[in-house]
Amino acid sequence: MAEEYKEALLENHKYHDGCPGCKVEQMKQLRRGYPYLELSFVWIIVLSTSLPISSLYPFLYYMIDDFGVAKTEKDIGFYAGFVGCSFMLGRALTSVFWGIVADRYGRKPIILLGTISIAIFNALFGLSVNFWMAIGTRFLLGSFNCLLGTMKAYASEIFRDEYQATAMSAVSTAWGIGLIIGPALGGFLAQPADKYPNVFSQESIFGRFRYALPCFTISAFALLVTVLCCFIPETLHNHKQDSTSHDESYEILEDGSHESTASTGKAGKNDRKASQSLLKNWPLMSSIFVYCVLCLHDTAYSEIFALWANSPRKYGGLSYSTNDVGTVLAISGLGLFFFQVFVYPFAEKLLGPVLVTRFAGALMIPIQMSYPFIADMSGLSLSLMLNCASILINVLSVSAITGLLILQNRAVDQSQRGAANGIAMTAMSLFKTVGPAGAGILFSWSERRLNAAFLPGSHMVFFVLNVIVVVGVALTFKPFLITTARR
Repeated sequence: MAEEYKEALLENHKYHDGCPGCKVEQMKQLRRGYPYLELSFVWIIVLSTSLPISSLYPFLYYMIDDFGVAKTEKDIGFYAGFVGCSFMLGRALTSVFWGIVADRYGRKPIILLGTISIAIFNALFGLSVNFWMAIGTRFLLGSFNCLLGTMKAYASEIFRDEYQATAMSAVSTAWGIGLIIGPALGGFLAQPADKYPNVFSQESIFGRFRYALPCFTISAFALLVTVLCCFIPETLHNHKQDSTSHDESYEILEDGSHESTASTGKAGKNDRKASQSLLKNWPLMSSIFVYCVLCLHDTAYSEIFALWANSPRKYGGLSYSTNDVGTVLAISGLGLFFFQVFVYPFAEKLLGPVLVTRFAGALMIPIQMSYPFIADMSGLSLSLMLNCASILINVLSVSAITGLLILQNRAVDQSQRGAANGIAMTAMSLFKTVGPAGAGILFSWSERRLNAAFLPGSHMVFFVLNVIVVVGVALTFKPFLITTARR
């Protein structure tokens, strides 16, 4: 009976011999049960690419100070912003190129290239001896960091239709947790000779290069992921695909109420969609723009939080050490993990991705407004309120972004998915290039206006973050995020 069942399934689909994409489609048709193995691979690959992005934030303040480029304490944030944005600038310049290469030569080669480049350039960043070497290595790391867009395409292709939401949630969750665990590693492992003198001497490599240990740790993880990636299947078809996709772009956007995303595809409509210019695909482009605005907030918040926590109390900060920042971010990462695994799927099923984005954005605003007041606290009350606020902001930020990943991939078919994600990565990277640089300049300026009558000190910083959130939420409504009625 089992063999007859398999044959019946396969007879309903046209497969080509020697095509890796067809092999994956066959596997998806025949496999039953939860895709734990595929989820594990997606998790570790996305985690490896997100760890180095923000791992520098807890120690960047001290790294810039060590370089000696800042004339005063108030100038450190200014220079820190340029180191932070160099990664995003490199990624913005190359994302479309890597997306096109992934569509032509396959997802797997690009994934392997990305993990290897993380291992090399992140380690070199840890060995930086001056400001310009730090900027150069971060720029190269960003230029070869081609994984997120490719992994979004890969995740949408390796999972069956009923697990698509789970796949995109896995991508965004691993990404979000990497952006939190990365700084936690940076906070705990930076300056090891000062913190752990019984283990690391001042004459050792980690005594001479005070920020190398967290970078080496992440590079070692990327090397391990590279080895494991040798065993993942390729999902790209090496022949002209039949137009039997189930996704149609009119199903992508919703009008605040959740609608089922399953439908039967129609060949004529999919042919038109395949030939349509990506830049004229408004369901795709509008979801990308909202995604970019929310990612701008996420990046700016990550840098501002670390700078604010590290800065002295006299400037409205917390005077936290790198270990203190690492502890807060580690707790936030744990909270984010449990929320995305156990709560988000039910929230998305109940409300749909657009409503989740709106509610998450609205809830972030009062929490971010509270940060300057949290700085006035001390002791247990400070730790409790700061950790609660940090968990909530990270959970809400990742939740707001997750649904937009699903919308982007469903707006195009497989032949355009790599390029579409490349466009999304380029646009997002441009926004995120502005994020750290703007955040650093804004933070440095805020420390010079502590006695201003309107929004003094850090109040101005968190006010600007809230303005970005308001813009992002506003764009989820008509006429920008267009809702097309079901046909």
